[in-house]
Amino acid sequence: MNKHWIHLLIIAVMISTSGCNDRLDLEDAAFPLLAGFDLDEKNNLHTYVALPVFSSSAQKKTYKLDVTAQTLGQTRQQSDAHWPAVFQGRKVLVMLVSKRLVEHDDWFRILDVFSRDAKNPLTCRLIMYDGPLSEIIYLNQKDEPFLPLLLRGMVDTKSERSETVKTTFQDMHRLRFEKGKTPAIAEVQLDHEIRLSGSALLDHQGKYTDSLNAQETILMQILQNKANKPVSLSLTIPGHPKRGPLNTNKLSFNTNKTNAQIKTYFHDDRFRFDLAIQFSVVLTERLFPYDVKNNSAELEKAIAEQLKKQIERLISKFQSHHIDPIGLGIYAQAFAYKPYKKVEDQWGQALSQAVINVTVKVRIESMGVVK
Repeated sequence: MNKHWIHLLIIAVMISTSGCNDRLDLEDAAFPLLAGFDLDEKNNLHTYVALPVFSSSAQKKTYKLDVTAQTLGQTRQQSDAHWPAVFQGRKVLVMLVSKRLVEHDDWFRILDVFSRDAKNPLTCRLIMYDGPLSEIIYLNQKDEPFLPLLLRGMVDTKSERSETVKTTFQDMHRLRFEKGKTPAIAEVQLDHEIRLSGSALLDHQGKYTDSLNAQETILMQILQNKANKPVSLSLTIPGHPKRGPLNTNKLSFNTNKTNAQIKTYFHDDRFRFDLAIQFSVVLTERLFPYDVKNNSAELEKAIAEQLKKQIERLISKFQSHHIDPIGLGIYAQAFAYKPYKKVEDQWGQALSQAVINVTVKVRIESMGVVK
């Protein structure tokens, strides 16, 4: 037979042969956009899902479900029993976990199914809620976007301003095996309305240790050299007392450029880090009288002193919890490899005993359009 006809025969067989043995029609599938995980008072695992309803005859355009099961594999079976379609996890945008769950050691193992099934997404945002998930899942506020879209939008926009962290499931999975750095995830709270409060700090096992507000999160990402530009910071400048009930000793600025240089060495059986942070700032708010044009050097020094105090308090918080969200362990591994290898499995303890020196320099590039 002519080779040309053989090739055509092969192509015809390939086209006529189905390549999807697990074909599932769209009308037979349900795509949850949010997956939530919580523990009740008896430590029973609750799984929440929220998905859009596309039927024109349905009065509710969203469907929310709470399932109790021992594993997520069992959860999928029970979810299918409540809905005339097959649940598919490939469209999950947000993975919401409760603080009660994250306070348990190695809680991340319950999400093993998301790592093993190739159809599950790896870029869903990981967010912690400080309270029972039922409070936020069934909030049902009027004139508010669909909860998964709202949470994802909050994390994406605020992380662009470095006020929170955009940690995906894949990031969390990778950091579980990184001994020189600990993870942080976005945190939301409910105060009549849903609000993004900052970031939640986790230890090497993924257990919750502490929370950072928006400004602390910005400073943490500056130390990581991951702060998106520009970022906005506010400080209290001493020596300028309040006038009446108003806080008139405040100053705010945007950073045009930040740079954190970290020097690492090992001396006298302790790791030592020299952190030199440089800020180029533009004043956006000054609530006290000051001649910036003629006395900028003094104001730069005052701003640097306040930033240094806040950064030192932040680092002290990290050391007290034996965590390393900055990733100083990665620097130790690169520049003090032999001593680091001896303590890499207890890096949090080693970091708590390290000497960390902080220097801050500030340069005011602009005082604004008003003198």
